Amino acid sequence: MANSFFRTAYQNLIAARERQASRYVNGALLSLDDKTLATLGTTRDELRSKGARTSIF
Repeated sequence: MANSFFRTAYQNLIAARERQASRYVNGALLSLDDKTLATLGTTRDELRSKGARTSIF
């Protein structure tokens, strides 16, 4: 059964907010040193490739 207009709009809104939050978190993680990033299991290059933003606004 096809999704209603409002359900699709809501799902698109949630997906957009998740992408925005991910960019914000990646920006914050880029401020950490390389040793801490390695402990978290990521690198600066991975974070940059996923996209980063220093401010949510």
